[in-house]
Amino acid sequence: LDLSNCSLHSVPPDLAEATTAVVLDLTENPLTTLPSGSFLGFIHLQSLVVPLTLECPGGSDAWQDVTVDRSSRLCHGQRNPCNSSVELVWPCPENSVCAPDGPGLIQCLCDNPFHGYKCLREGTFPMLLFGGILGTATVSLSLLLWGTQRRKAKAP
Repeated sequence: LDLSNCSLHSVPPDLAEATTAVVLDLTENPLTTLPSGSFLGFIHLQSLVVPLTLECPGGSDAWQDVTVDRSSRLCHGQRNPCNSSVELVWPCPENSVCAPDGPGLIQCLCDNPFHGYKCLREGTFPMLLFGGILGTATVSLSLLLWGTQRRKAKAP
């Protein structure tokens, strides 16, 4: 994806749709910062070229090779932060596993059959019970309102 020399002052919001990009060029743009969530979900990104004034997203530890030339910085070979020897700042809770979510970013995915907040619930979501209670409450409330409001309707 070549976004070089596009007069970008900030990362375009539509960039979030390009998470399958492997190579991204942002050189020759008057960018001042790269917000931390700009590359969320970019797990396939292998080469990123940014203006010399900017650092690689996630820092140099998030990349295998950082090369600087006269006008740009090449960030190459995105590292998996889950496989590093450095202890994660926010370790994943029990019953979950770490997964990369972009340069220097991680996400915690629940192991099967766990789900919910901090992967503490085991089994599947009780869809039948939830749907039954919701349906019963909706029908009951509808009948109550129909019965109490029917007399206020004007007959033709």
